[in-house]
Amino acid sequence: MCRHLGYLGPAVPVADLLFERPHSLERQAYAPKDMRGGGTVNVDGYGVGWFPGLDPSRPPLGDVRRPVRYRRTGQIWGDANLRAVAAATSSGAILAAVRSATAGMPVVDTACAPFTDGRWLFSLNGRIDGWPDTAAEIAKTLPVTDLLTMDAPTDAALLWAVLRHRLDAGEQPAEAVVRLVNEIADASPHSRLNLLLTDGTVLVGTTWTHALWVLEKAQSVTVASEPLDDDPEWREIPDRSVLCAGINPSTVEVQPI
Repeated sequence: MCRHLGYLGPAVPVADLLFERPHSLERQAYAPKDMRGGGTVNVDGYGVGWFPGLDPSRPPLGDVRRPVRYRRTGQIWGDANLRAVAAATSSGAILAAVRSATAGMPVVDTACAPFTDGRWLFSLNGRIDGWPDTAAEIAKTLPVTDLLTMDAPTDAALLWAVLRHRLDAGEQPAEAVVRLVNEIADASPHSRLNLLLTDGTVLVGTTWTHALWVLEKAQSVTVASEPLDDDPEWREIPDRSVLCAGINPSTVEVQPI
């Protein structure tokens, strides 16, 4: 389907995660190791979001800033502008993805993760099986204006619209993500639902069919569809789990869904 990653910790160059690791997100776009039957390559778009100047390992200097987001269709390795910007930009909170579009869904910039609104960044690695019929009931829970202003007519954009609406209503991030996964899985049991969500201070990820790995260090947490390097401390998150990570202090909690 797709590959995605999230990072919280001391500020690092965005390029470190996207391009410079031995199995960086760029490499996962054309040579993924573990797609689990969800496609072969991830060449239908890409995107990255980061929080300017944010370093979650240090005390905050006021409110968390809104993220910057860059996304395009095509192949990540062909974008010299992104490579230059990523090398010159550092952040302590990053979410990025490369896309393998589901057949029948549009290949446009606005269909690429990460999705954003306010302080949030969101990505889906997966698909709603039986789309759009199986998503009709949950779509009905949204205000009409939210449906009319979705980024794209895709399952990922709908999931983001629903999640954003619930976060705005005051639901806690991990609870909102788990409830959404359960509702979609009940309506469409063969869906693939690996979600990532961050506001720069907390990072929530789910595993539902696709893989997710975590690398926890003293002051940082990295989660990714596949390990970015050969560090032996990478560990795989069990299927049908939710991960909730934070920094300052560093915490990683994994619970079954």
